[in-house]
Amino acid sequence: MAVLVEQLEIPGLPLFRRGKVRETFDLGDRLLMVATDRISAYDSVLPTGIPDKGIVLTQLSRFWFERTRDIVPNHLITTDLSDLPAAVQPYRELLEGRAMVVKKAERIDIECVARGYLAGSAWAEYQRHGTACGIPLPAGLVESARLDEPIFTPAAKADSGHDENISFEQMVGLVGRDLAERLRDATLAIYRAAEEYARTRGIIIADTKLEFGLVEGELTIIDELLTPDSSRFWDAARYQPGTSQPSYDKQYVRDWLTASGWDREPPAPRLPAEVVEATAAKYREAYELLTGRPLFPLG
Repeated sequence: MAVLVEQLEIPGLPLFRRGKVRETFDLGDRLLMVATDRISAYDSVLPTGIPDKGIVLTQLSRFWFERTRDIVPNHLITTDLSDLPAAVQPYRELLEGRAMVVKKAERIDIECVARGYLAGSAWAEYQRHGTACGIPLPAGLVESARLDEPIFTPAAKADSGHDENISFEQMVGLVGRDLAERLRDATLAIYRAAEEYARTRGIIIADTKLEFGLVEGELTIIDELLTPDSSRFWDAARYQPGTSQPSYDKQYVRDWLTASGWDREPPAPRLPAEVVEATAAKYREAYELLTGRPLFPLG
């Protein structure tokens, strides 16, 4: 188990952006993206970190970037930190396994979501209106039902607060039809390929969200890819439509927060030790099932 890293500053290296989970530093022509062990839920960063979580996110993203690079290019340059500036070297132990050097991209402010199963907010909307993010679905579906075809449900990104679901036509109004169609097609292609592979490893990817940018005009996946933070991972052996599913993602944390009576307004409560340990174990298990190798030693 690595050192718990909940916040990181590197003197002499400008901070490019601090997100809910990641610290991104400016290397001039490149970026250093570091996944911390922070965890967020219901738009709040929780005061309790999850050990090794940032390493799981980085290593699993790296796995998927390599596996899908022939479908859509991604921003990963390297995870080798040996050639980075001198300011970085004293922090090598903290950064090992959780840092990526990536290309700078012009971020597209659309959250690109692919859904293959009816869960989460889509299930809640379906119960009320028979739709998922405004898309009509067949009558009579149950919770966690597999959809005949995966659907694309974009959202307008927000730096703080919750991303807002939008229709495809609204997305066209924001980015233009050509780019909107490219984003939709790339998202669904990645999802279909990943979902098919994950099933062979005992995991159902119910849905996932992707972020894209433009690198020298080329559509490029940025940030993370197909992690327990950005996806809903279910145990394929225990999958049973009609109810919520055992998961390998942060749904366990969300369930505990809901049961705690928290009103979802900051500050969020601290997680008990047993929830932290169980969540860390779920993240590691997801990595090991999908990749077929242990998280440690890092390779």
